[in-house]
Amino acid sequence: MSSARFETHSAIETETLGRALARELPKGSVVALFGDLATGKTCLVRGMASHFAAGQPTHSPTFTLVNEYGTSDKLYHLDLYRLDGPEMLADLGYEELFDSEGVCAVEWAERAGPLLPGQCVTIHLEHGGGDRRCILIEEEGLLPEGWRERISLR
Repeated sequence: MSSARFETHSAIETETLGRALARELPKGSVVALFGDLATGKTCLVRGMASHFAAGQPTHSPTFTLVNEYGTSDKLYHLDLYRLDGPEMLADLGYEELFDSEGVCAVEWAERAGPLLPGQCVTIHLEHGGGDRRCILIEEEGLLPEGWRERISLR
């Protein structure tokens, strides 16, 4: 497993990290995001969405559960906050999203439980005080060699 820690100091920096990460994700990737409320999950995904659909407005799909961005290369953004458990995810057609040629970003991924694929990019976000966010990205061979350096915020 490879991992990298990042610290962002604003929503813009968190979005920039998401955009840089999106450039590294191969088709079919699932990105599982974990973190408390307001830790930057949606900001990170908003940055990812800007890579797939520049200029298209993005927002958290808390009430629609799934948003789709892009045309030929797609990002599927799932927000599982309102789900009670993994059984409710089955009603969304998650298999099609997880096995698609697009990239699937899942906020509140812990609510997907055992339905998450065995191999995915896992991101843990934490408050660092003020606008600071501490972000840990872990992956098991999905991202190409040198990905840490290419998504560095420096």
